[in-house]
Amino acid sequence: MMRTKPVLKLRRHWATALLLAAASTAAILGSSDPAAAKAAANANPIVFHDARAQAAELIRENDRITLTPAQEKIRKEALSSIAAPCCAEYSMATCCCPCNLARSTWGLSKVLITRNHANAALVTQAVNEWLAFINTSGFTGDACDTGGCSRAFEKNGCGGMDAKKLIS
Repeated sequence: MMRTKPVLKLRRHWATALLLAAASTAAILGSSDPAAAKAAANANPIVFHDARAQAAELIRENDRITLTPAQEKIRKEALSSIAAPCCAEYSMATCCCPCNLARSTWGLSKVLITRNHANAALVTQAVNEWLAFINTSGFTGDACDTGGCSRAFEKNGCGGMDAKKLIS
């Protein structure tokens, strides 16, 4: 049985933003091929549509992808500006622990940086959209102190601590 790889897709405005970023990069590097810039921007786009399935996939990507030092700098810059939704005294770059919420955002940032060549601003925006998508009511920032480690994302929780047992 052949297993197909799931494909993540970006919202339309993300594709446009990445197209502009790729076009700018191509111009800076001296490339005048708009088709190449568009192809780079649209490579593996992401659309948020299924929090549980996509969180599981992003957690796997977090474990699979190793960033270069330059890419890690982008990730840290992007995520350091976001308070961890489960423990607001930490940034999303470190969180207080590797919960499934943190792992999913780290995976999202790694995918955007490695596949879409996203800059820190685009990663920050996408992570904020992901957090809003997985909990439309918003996070209180104190889930770790209120038993949230064992609650689903949409219930102001971390989605669990075991990557293989995502709580939904």
